Amino acid sequence: MFENIFKNKSVLISGHTGFKGSWLTLWLTEMGANVIGYSLEPPTDPSMFDALNLKERIIHVIGDVRDEEKLKKTFKTHRPELVFHLAAQPLVRYSYIAPKYTYEVNVIGTINLLEAVRETDSVKAVVVVTSDKCYENKEWIYGYRETDPVGGYDPYSSSKGCAELVVSAYRRSYFENLGIALSSVRAGNVIGGGDWQADRLVPDCIRALSKGETIKIRNPDAIRPWQYVLEPLSGYLLLASKMLEKAHKFDGAWNFGPPDADILTVEQLVKKVLKYWGSGNYTVVEKRDDFHEARLLKLDSSMARFLLGWRSNYDVEKAVKETVEWYKNYYSGLTGKELYEFSVKQIKEYESADKK
Repeated sequence: MFENIFKNKSVLISGHTGFKGSWLTLWLTEMGANVIGYSLEPPTDPSMFDALNLKERIIHVIGDVRDEEKLKKTFKTHRPELVFHLAAQPLVRYSYIAPKYTYEVNVIGTINLLEAVRETDSVKAVVVVTSDKCYENKEWIYGYRETDPVGGYDPYSSSKGCAELVVSAYRRSYFENLGIALSSVRAGNVIGGGDWQADRLVPDCIRALSKGETIKIRNPDAIRPWQYVLEPLSGYLLLASKMLEKAHKFDGAWNFGPPDADILTVEQLVKKVLKYWGSGNYTVVEKRDDFHEARLLKLDSSMARFLLGWRSNYDVEKAVKETVEWYKNYYSGLTGKELYEFSVKQIKEYESADKK
């Protein structure tokens, strides 16, 4: 998909032990990149990172993005050409409990990474992953465009809006003069095998189903833009390849969301998970707190489609099928090597779908 542009490239991924970070690490290593991972220990147990034993295939650095000194030392030692910044406190509900920590990781951590980049002359391009929740959500039926205002009701969403402002300021104040391409990217609600994070719908479903328990959902009518994990990652990689080739021409903020047909309610998605799992049931439970949760949020990805040629290859039906298949293979007792090969197979199949 990317014309071997990442082969032998030195690529640093912050947050490589997380769900999306693990998939990105796997994909880049399969494309021949030399990956340097900088992250805390895997955030869940089990985790995809551990299940696939990815640390044996990369330079694996355990570190906190709030630790500016260690981050700068990692950049100085390994001198990456390309950087993907995924390290974050990624949960809306947890941000209500730990707002200070959320801002420290998502805002100060981003600043620390950009400061490390500023002091590393090997870096040519940086992709900062934020969130669709960075927008000032008015819960309208229109998809948000990259030019719409950022904001955020809850601490998590606000912190991602802040990170967007930081990226924009660093781009104009420093990186344009340094010749380093810098972009931010936003995706929808990402699903895929290997996610066990708390307070996420599909992992919550899988945890219940794997134990023979009833799935409990809070907001059955909430509408979300669901997309398979390789969809936004392909967008990030495509953007990075363009940035490496033509520097500042592709600087800016980019949406990589699913088409309108893949925007479903929580209850509709749960029913699809049950369909492909083959058994189980769910119940709607009353919320036990007053935490605000958005009911509708859509992205407009026209810019990525027209200027990058990016497109979605899997509809939501295929996304759920691939996701559930990964978990069923995991719980069937596959070895780490077998699960690694199965995950690579899913990537190859996605690449084949793109060619078609």
